Amino acid sequence: MAQGPVSRQELIRRRRTGGFVGRQRELAVFRENLIRTPDSDTYQFLFHVHGLAGVGKSTLIHRWETVAREEGAVTAIVGEEVQSAIEAMEAVSVQLARQGCPLKSFDKQLAAYRQKCHEAETAAPMPGDESGGVALPPSAASTVAAQIGMAGLALVPGVGAFSGAIRPEQVAASLDRARVAVGSRLRNHEDARLVLSPLKALTPSFLADLGDVAERRPWVVLFFDTYERTAPLLDVWLRDVLVQEAYGAVPVNVQAVLAGQERLDAACWADSLDLVTEIPLEPFTEDEARTLLAVHGVTDARVTDLVLRLSGRLPVLLDTLARSRPQDVDAVSDPSGTAVERFLKWERDPAHRDTILACALPLRIDDDICRILAPAAGDGLRRLRELPFLTGQPGRYQYHDVIRSPMLRLQRSHSPANWHRRHTELAMAFANWRREQEARLTPDEYWDDPVWRDHLLNGTYHLLCAQAPAALPEALHNTVRACDHSTESLRHWAQILVQAGQDSGTNDLMQTGQRLLALTGQPSGASAALTFLLTLTSLGTPAQALAHAVRGRCHRRDGRHEQAVQDYTTALSLDPGLARAYAGRAITRSQMHHYEAALADYDQAVRIAPDNPLYLINRGATRINLRRYDDAITDFDQALDLDPRSVRAMTSRGLTYHRTHRHQAALVDFTSALTLNPNYAWAYAARGDVHLTLGHTQAALADLDRSLALEPDAAWPRCWRGETHRALGRYAEALADFEHAIALRPECGWFHYQSALVMRLTEDSTENERLQHARAIYEAQADAEEPGDLARSNLLVVLCALPDWDRAEGQLESFLSFAPQPHQITEAVKDLEDLRRAVPVDARRLAAILGRLRQALERD
Repeated sequence: MAQGPVSRQELIRRRRTGGFVGRQRELAVFRENLIRTPDSDTYQFLFHVHGLAGVGKSTLIHRWETVAREEGAVTAIVGEEVQSAIEAMEAVSVQLARQGCPLKSFDKQLAAYRQKCHEAETAAPMPGDESGGVALPPSAASTVAAQIGMAGLALVPGVGAFSGAIRPEQVAASLDRARVAVGSRLRNHEDARLVLSPLKALTPSFLADLGDVAERRPWVVLFFDTYERTAPLLDVWLRDVLVQEAYGAVPVNVQAVLAGQERLDAACWADSLDLVTEIPLEPFTEDEARTLLAVHGVTDARVTDLVLRLSGRLPVLLDTLARSRPQDVDAVSDPSGTAVERFLKWERDPAHRDTILACALPLRIDDDICRILAPAAGDGLRRLRELPFLTGQPGRYQYHDVIRSPMLRLQRSHSPANWHRRHTELAMAFANWRREQEARLTPDEYWDDPVWRDHLLNGTYHLLCAQAPAALPEALHNTVRACDHSTESLRHWAQILVQAGQDSGTNDLMQTGQRLLALTGQPSGASAALTFLLTLTSLGTPAQALAHAVRGRCHRRDGRHEQAVQDYTTALSLDPGLARAYAGRAITRSQMHHYEAALADYDQAVRIAPDNPLYLINRGATRINLRRYDDAITDFDQALDLDPRSVRAMTSRGLTYHRTHRHQAALVDFTSALTLNPNYAWAYAARGDVHLTLGHTQAALADLDRSLALEPDAAWPRCWRGETHRALGRYAEALADFEHAIALRPECGWFHYQSALVMRLTEDSTENERLQHARAIYEAQADAEEPGDLARSNLLVVLCALPDWDRAEGQLESFLSFAPQPHQITEAVKDLEDLRRAVPVDARRLAAILGRLRQALERD
């Protein structure tokens, strides 16, 4: 039967396979393993290839990949470009999709993760959502996580020295603060879990999809190349996935190959090393090296001896020299020549020689870049792909570092003008590609788009190589923007500064990048990096303003409010038009309960950026805290005019309507928000609370059930459902909800109080203990320097419930002496009326207290 034409890639693969020399033992080990059945005692599922740079690790695993595909496997190669386990899973997914085996569920969940990260980043706290500003000790889970993370941190080059000075308690406290912050922004429990613990959410989905692929194909082989770079980021995750199956079962026909310069870290893999098949690679033996030279027609003994000496039998160098086919010893007689001259001495085509040198300049090579650097060489990339030191995936290649570095030094020293010209051309090309990508995006999407970021990174690299002093201010400004985006982005920028410094011979630039790279591994790494950047004289004024604003956000998230305000204020002194600095300072001042100052800042932010709905929503939230409800509703109305589908604006306005007793309008807003987002747990809870207020107990119960199904560990919805069960006479269910709420937030006195009311109705003898606990909580809050909004009125209610009428009457006088706001008096009246309906009380004594409160309310 006639066969179709052979593809270009298949032809290249055959030629490379046919010319592969050496490593026969390693090839046999891998091939024989594919022949075994997975239930065989000799079957291996985890290989580790390790050896010096240039020893041929990448070449070997690419040959292994060819062998695996010949046996029907699907494969993926993950390289040093990944900066996290999430990026590693994404890289695998992309490559399997190209082979007709997409990981659809994982891809969908990954997209949701990035969207929710963006939402958590941009959202301010919901109205009334205040942590109280109390610094709690780190949880045990966070402390353990911090210690594990620091153990891996010590492995990162350049960071180990810093990790010894870091205290695990500080890391743990930051983790706990992050959980609180994200939890306040993402009301959906699953969304918060996805953002706070992405590996726990994404890895099971990844493995489930991988399992589906493994059922359809005989083998799935995952290669992790340049593992010495990614091990500090992937070690624990890969061990947990491949050996401990901490995220779910891994099919036995899934094999993994790790390839790096170093041995596996014993601290991480110690208990699993017996499961790893070690494949150490050394430079070729003399017999292997001579065989390789003979295959390429190099047989003269003197030439062979010289090539062996110059290459050190390192495969990448040996193969480069062998492919040049030197036949005359005089051609290699100058041992003092540069490494580049040795590699290219026998290249007889000057144009192709120039192409090889020119294409060493970019970090990555594809057809577009090759056409820019060698426009006359129509087949330039095809010929480059035949070079043994070109690695990477089809369409995106790179030079081996051993070859690229001396080539760069040669060009920089021999022709500075040409060096400057070519790097400038490449920078302009990447700038044009970036602008083309911007046409497909909105400005808010730039930094979240990996293609856009890649073009900006590469363009900056080439500008720094061409003219480091002139390009440095903008490069540092973009480094600040990278800090603003994510730690992973900052790490990429630090690496690009190191690379540009090394390749351009600019030591100061290289050291700046190395310092930033080290700082990214510290707790609060972004804040530390920004502090360092602010010491650099090349950082321009706009970049300084942004750096202070971003560092202010870091301080705010870590609870350092005074430092945050100081940074935001400094940012505004440098750039009075920086709206985000006003908005950030306003959020900080709200968290400090300085609502008037926060409102003034929001006014400025809205003045500068009147079309930003988020600033209007946050200003409205601040006005709620100041009880300026009509003004708050005006802000939410304006935000909805700008963005009619803003769920936050709808729910915030609904909350305001509820607090001002416009309950029907609140129901409309919460229902509209749920139409747009049917999985918004907080909106169901808020609507349920409105129904409870209106006496619609069945409707309230339905909404609160739905809310808790979406977010089971939400404390206040638990309490509201408990009150609903109590109103329906379902005391066991009510008590179970209050117990759950207490377990979630034992410091909340209201949960203890509500639980005690149900205990009184069921004649539970521990009722008084619960009430005393609630009283102690509210007494402490009422005596605090900044008491909670309702602490004094809640203490009054608890004393009436005990009952302790003499102390209750004393607390009433104390409460009124502080000139409470009308809403505080109204809340006390409401709660006392609810107490009278819920349990038997002394009607005469309670009526006297209610009378005094109503008189005070009428005077106001």
